[in-house]
Amino acid sequence: MNTMLKSAGLALGLVLAACSSSDDGNGSDGSGRVSFTTWGEDFIEKEIPADVAGGWTIRYNRFLVVFRNIKVADANDKVADEMPESKLFDMKSPGVKSIVIFNNIPAKAWEHVSYEIAPATGDTIVGDGTDADKQLMVQGGYSVYVDAVATNGTTTKKYTWGFKTTTLFARCKGLLSGKDTDGVVVTNGGTDEPQLTIHGDHLYYNDLQAKEAKVRFDAMAKADDDGDKDGIITLDELSKVKLAAIPKENGPYGTGSATGINDLGAFVTALSRTVGHFRGEGECFASAK
Repeated sequence: MNTMLKSAGLALGLVLAACSSSDDGNGSDGSGRVSFTTWGEDFIEKEIPADVAGGWTIRYNRFLVVFRNIKVADANDKVADEMPESKLFDMKSPGVKSIVIFNNIPAKAWEHVSYEIAPATGDTIVGDGTDADKQLMVQGGYSVYVDAVATNGTTTKKYTWGFKTTTLFARCKGLLSGKDTDGVVVTNGGTDEPQLTIHGDHLYYNDLQAKEAKVRFDAMAKADDDGDKDGIITLDELSKVKLAAIPKENGPYGTGSATGINDLGAFVTALSRTVGHFRGEGECFASAK
């Protein structure tokens, strides 16, 4: 789960591995299918255990994500097929969920796969979740929304955070048959099944550089202790916590080359752009839209 986001335009300073081209499947005849799925892994479906989160156990009640503009193209950006509409999924729901199936895709390597996580609209389709989930997302203008509870001994903190960010995840790559592969590979009569995996632990990273990041919650809990002390952590409370003031034992919170990220609220919002992945631990280049 130790991957991050690299965005030249966004200047967040988060690192993703560079994509390399793959020639697997080029020159094949016929056509096949590409079936996109999504999954929230055990960290969302079950919990983030205390040994991962620095003594805190984090459990999600809901983890809503809106996918949009899923696209399959070749190295020259010739599009094979795309899903321009948006679909809402609750990643807390158990199991792998189908997003869209592209049929009759020419059999070859399609190196450029991209998707967006973007705010819900009135036209958003409920892929997994409820109409009430959709109404919440549309009214809030949210692309990602989490409802969770964190515990550490007798201390309990609840929070509902909605993020309005639009993020493009482009040139995705991941392991296919044990090989790091750009995009998808379509074989005659076959089906490639790329997964748009959501990583729920990334919202608690203490560094915007993947290799330095650890899952930590103490500074977030203290934001409520220093705020209204009602046991509910709000983004407003997080925004009042300056990164430079967080004690080293609760951090330190590193921003790398990112600019304009000075408080914990802005930091968590930046982390919300890193939850999208490809084929489990695979990477995409991510940028703000």
